[in-house]
Parts: sequence; C-alpha cells; structure tokens
Amino acid sequence: MHNGVTLTVERGLEVLHAFRATRAPLSNAELVRRTGLPKATVSRLTTTLISIGYLRRVGGGRQFELSAGALSMGHAYLEANPVTRLVAPVMQQLADKLNLSVALAVPHRLDMVYIAWRASATIATLRLGVGSLLPMASTAVGRAYLYALPDAEREPLIAELLEAAGDDAGTVRTNLDAAFSDLKESGVCMSVGEYQRNAFGIALPIVVGRTRTLMALNCGAVELEPDMAAIRRRVAPALKAAALTLASVLNDIDCEP
Repeated sequence: MHNGVTLTVERGLEVLHAFRATRAPLSNAELVRRTGLPKATVSRLTTTLISIGYLRRVGGGRQFELSAGALSMGHAYLEANPVTRLVAPVMQQLADKLNLSVALAVPHRLDMVYIAWRASATIATLRLGVGSLLPMASTAVGRAYLYALPDAEREPLIAELLEAAGDDAGTVRTNLDAAFSDLKESGVCMSVGEYQRNAFGIALPIVVGRTRTLMALNCGAVELEPDMAAIRRRVAPALKAAALTLASVLNDIDCEP
C-alpha cells in the first residue's frame, strides 16, 4: 500500500512525465487529460512543482513548462551514465555520414526515451534530443524494440498499446505486424509521417553490455515527400554497421537504463 508521501511523489512524477518530446507548454486541463489525475490534484501539484523549481509558468499565463530543476535531473543522469558518453562519437560519425539525426532509446512505459542523440550540423529534424519521449506503437524505434522482446514480454505490452490506442487499435496492430515482417526480412523497420508529418525513421534493435540490455537505434529526419526506398538503401547498411560498433564499444559496460 502506498503511503501519502509516496503517492504524492508518484503523482508529481506523472505530471512531469506528461511533458513530452515536443516540449510544448501545457495547461492544467491538458495535464489532467494526459495524466488521468483529478483536476484539483493537478492544480495542487503544479503549484508545488513551481514552488520547488521543477515547473514555471509561460509568460505568467495558464500554461506551464519544465524549468531548470526538472531538466537538471536529466543532466545529472547523463553525467553519471557511461553509455551516453561512450556512444556519442560513433553516433556523431553516423549522423555526419548520413546527414541525419541518430538516437539510442530505451523503453519507458508505453513510450521510448532517448538516452543518447546526435545530429549532423545541417539536419532538419524534429525538436528532439536526450530525454525526448516518442510513442512506442507509432515509431520505428518503438517497433524495433518491441520486435526484439521475448514473446512473454512482447504480447502483454502490445495488449497495453492496443488498449491505449482505442479506436485506432486495428491500425496500430496492422502497422506493428508490417514492421515486424520488415524486421524479420531486412533487419530494420521504417515509419514515415506517423509521429509527425514528413518525419521519417529507420530503426533496429540492439542488445548491449554485460547486462544484455535491449535498446533500439534509430536514424531520422524531416523531409518533404521522402523517398523511403532510397533512404533504406542508403541508411540501412550504415545503421547496421553502427549497431555492431556500439555493441562492441559497450560490451563490458553495465547498460541498465
């Protein structure tokens, strides 16, 4: 059973978790929809999170955004995480070679969170970076992770994703099946325009470290009417080679996220 303090902390983290990859400001009403918490609870939590420096009001209005206190938790994680430091040169080399963004991601509930991210200097990309959350069911990076899970873990997680999808469950299932077939045949999967218009991703699963931790490696960008066949031919070999290099670099590291 949760005591009052633990429950309050968990609910506070739920509110912080509601601020997703777009980093867009959110109102109390939007936080209620995203967290499922009562309106009064959300109002009380946002007031508290402002007072301790984890949220701030945007322009003194009714919307909130993450402030330095919350962001510092992510920076502290990065400073303490050897994976982020070790993978950066390999990922930067791949980003520069392909003129794309490159991300390494781990699961967080029904999302994928970037624990490392690099991009070429000229990339046109989403407003993403370390700490960004992307939906597992509708992105290449999420589907690659799902594909590599043991059956006993994959199927219950897919059931949760389908339940969360509501009326879109049929489309989600179809797209997952197509991605899994692609991964089985080619070793990668792709998505375009599902997470954001004209944004594409190509991803594969990667198992790293002494802990044999499953992650997913992704390349992506925003491009008007991308030629996905050409992108596959250009990106897939380099992505696979980088995954092998990363697995070697992280071979002796404890990679638990």
